[in-house]
Amino acid sequence: MPPLDIVLAAIVNGVLTGGVYALVALGLTLIYGVLHIVNFAHGSLLMLAMFGCWLFSAQLGIDPYVALPGMTLIAFAAGWSLYAGIIGRVSRGDDRGILLATLGLAVVLDNLALVLFTGDTRTIDTPYSFDVVEFGPMLIPVPKLVSFAVALVLAALLWAFMTRTDHGRAIRAVAREPDGARLVGIDPPRIFALSYGIGIACLGAAACLLLPSFYVSPQVGNTFVLVAFTVVVLGGMGSFPGAVVGGLLVGVTESLGGLFLGESLGPIGIPLVFVAVLLLRPSGLFKAAR
Repeated sequence: MPPLDIVLAAIVNGVLTGGVYALVALGLTLIYGVLHIVNFAHGSLLMLAMFGCWLFSAQLGIDPYVALPGMTLIAFAAGWSLYAGIIGRVSRGDDRGILLATLGLAVVLDNLALVLFTGDTRTIDTPYSFDVVEFGPMLIPVPKLVSFAVALVLAALLWAFMTRTDHGRAIRAVAREPDGARLVGIDPPRIFALSYGIGIACLGAAACLLLPSFYVSPQVGNTFVLVAFTVVVLGGMGSFPGAVVGGLLVGVTESLGGLFLGESLGPIGIPLVFVAVLLLRPSGLFKAAR
């Protein structure tokens, strides 16, 4: 049994990582909640956003945190354009068509990244990459602490947007009853594109929060999309609070699994918790807000 301070440090590390997982999952749960489809391109788009952040840093010398607003706007524009220009038209509004369109998009983006960036792993160095904050017996990495705080702020802003603004209410109306929303003057295709754009904007922000302490490669999206799917199902499909709680739970589970089982077997804890929650609460921890 590891010492208590090491266990506490692992829990804190898991919570900090889980905050960014939650932000990635929020984009996925928003897209599912409105379009009612699983976005298979989610991981690939996150990977491209991470490469974009890497290019800002490596080629232009822009700090990832400084690049966050710009990268978020670029990701939003890309998401809106992809849905309005490709996914929505190819699928013609059919849910199964959207699934196939996002799957095809993921294949294209993954192979495009291999052509442009090869299969090499890339990281960035920042002045604070190895800085830590002492908290009792624990040493907390500064990049993870900053990323966690920013992720929670962005999650709160997204929740406020969804609950307090006219566009947020329109998104919720279309998610619940698109035909009824059309009758009161809301344009569902436009709301679909807006929702997809916001979901991808979450990935742009998450990419900037991840890169100071993580790596990027053309395969990195596969890792995060599996985690995001797990978080969304754990928290409850379409639930914003569930995505946040699920992200923290998955982060802590991953960290404690690595501590007790070793780095190679540590990730096995995530599917175990996933199965346990589904056995006890098949609908997830939370119900989707309407």
